Amino acid sequence: MHQKPVSRSEFAAALNQVAHERNLDPQIVIDSIRHAILAAFKKDHPESYKDDHLYEVELDAGTGEARIFGTQGETYQEEEQTLVRAKKGAARTDITPPGFGRIAAQTAKQVIIQKIREAEKSVIVAEYEKRLQTLVNGMIIRFVGSDIIVDIGKAEAVMPPSEQVHSEDYRLNQRLTFYLQGIRDGLRGKEVVVSRADVGLIRELFRREVPEVASGAVEIKAVARDPGSRTKIAVYSHQSGVDPVGSCVGQKGVRVQAVISELNGEKIDIVQFSEDPDKFVIAALSPATDLKVKIDPKTQTALVQAPPDQLPLAIGRDGQNAKLAGKLAGLHIDIEGVPEKKGTSEKKEAISVQDVPGDPANNKPQT
Repeated sequence: MHQKPVSRSEFAAALNQVAHERNLDPQIVIDSIRHAILAAFKKDHPESYKDDHLYEVELDAGTGEARIFGTQGETYQEEEQTLVRAKKGAARTDITPPGFGRIAAQTAKQVIIQKIREAEKSVIVAEYEKRLQTLVNGMIIRFVGSDIIVDIGKAEAVMPPSEQVHSEDYRLNQRLTFYLQGIRDGLRGKEVVVSRADVGLIRELFRREVPEVASGAVEIKAVARDPGSRTKIAVYSHQSGVDPVGSCVGQKGVRVQAVISELNGEKIDIVQFSEDPDKFVIAALSPATDLKVKIDPKTQTALVQAPPDQLPLAIGRDGQNAKLAGKLAGLHIDIEGVPEKKGTSEKKEAISVQDVPGDPANNKPQT
């Protein structure tokens, strides 16, 4: 004797309400319930389940009553899988176990709850997808392997190792500003990915701190970053009378200091963008001064001459200043030192950005 089915007013109304409120297709929910009920039957009644039978679940969308039918079948191969199909002329038999209605009802409830969670997560992910390339406040809540899980409000985001700044000491319950980088497919469906290393974090922090950047009067033309250590940004003014560098620095440096504080002390060089490649390379190599530049457009190389007292500044520690300047300008930069006075017998000292032997402040460039 089968369990009395749930009244239509209960099951159908609940199904339709959930489907409407959570924007779910009722048929998809019903199909999921069918598959789950068959899995429950196989698990709870292994003695009745036969591999050579074809099984179907009939679910009354009005009452919620579920019945299982089995048909003797035969196996066949399709795309390297062994499947079962009904034998010709084989009779379909109702094999619903006694009292199975309670198990079916529990299974249906679990499936509906799971679908609700999936729908809610889908809505949340879609909401964050619209906010990509912006900032979000978050708190570190756990570590999963090398990934860091961050609570960003309505969802949990993941910060993979490639998006972490290795000089930063991450800890539980730490609150930070993150860059919403993207959405990826993870083991549990779609995941929101946040970053502390992306150059987009720099752009958005300046957009937040500098009204002229937010309004578009000042544009950040390029960013070159060594996460956790140093960043160079090139800025340009679209509005007459607006100093792009001064706007980003702020009165007494208050604006750039706010960004530096958010980045835990990462150094920031703000330079003025120029359409003239020579001028731009000179600006990008600041704080070095008195530089001469010659650019070869064919090889995209800039040959820079620097006085001896400016050579260490132009190259930077481990070549960092020259490398970041090269990234900012989109060129390969070679720097050579020249004598302070013309006509001396002192040899020129040349160095490539890619071949810096340690700290140029302590190691002279090779001759």
